[in-house]
Amino acid sequence: MIRNLLGSLVALAGAASAVLSPFRAWYGGRLGRDYRVRDLFEGITLTESGVLVSILLPFLAAAALVVLGAVLRSRLVVAFAGLLVLGFTVLWMVRQGQAAGSLAVSGDGSGLRVGVVNALAGGVLMLIGAVLMRGRRHRGTERERRRGRAAGEPFAVPPADQVDTWPPTREPGMSVQTSPWPEPEMDPYTGPEHGGPGGPLAGEDPRDPVHPPHRLPPS
Repeated sequence: MIRNLLGSLVALAGAASAVLSPFRAWYGGRLGRDYRVRDLFEGITLTESGVLVSILLPFLAAAALVVLGAVLRSRLVVAFAGLLVLGFTVLWMVRQGQAAGSLAVSGDGSGLRVGVVNALAGGVLMLIGAVLMRGRRHRGTERERRRGRAAGEPFAVPPADQVDTWPPTREPGMSVQTSPWPEPEMDPYTGPEHGGPGGPLAGEDPRDPVHPPHRLPPS
């Protein structure tokens, strides 16, 4: 928001400088509004020009583009306006150099004047304003970012090519021990088959299929 505002202000200042430049002297004592747009393509002449058909016309169009770009927060529109001003100014300098034989800056006011400086400065300020502007963001993308920040992801999602298995698979021949203490060994002489807890009573044959062992109820 702040960058868009700052860039718009800089670009608008450049537009004002460009629009003001035709009302100042460009070369010698001739004002910029005295040069026709037609002269920029066919060659500089001494024919006087009207305001609406002078070099002021493309500068007014560039100023309108700057206002539109500031409203829409479009960097491309503002940058195009700056290139338009610089392009017409450079084109005038080429034609004026061809007509005068050379371009010079002299102290007696016979060469390039302040109007050209205003036009060049205006185009540069428009480009700087376009660079400073952040541009317009899509509402859908901004909403998705806000929702992602609000909800958050408590757990990382594993990649699609990885399968999350728990507990980890146990390879043959390996034992998994979770306690730091050694596991107790089983007594080979105790257990059901050796008369230990849960085994047959003394004198009974657990292998007798006809007379299975019977236990007395607890007293």
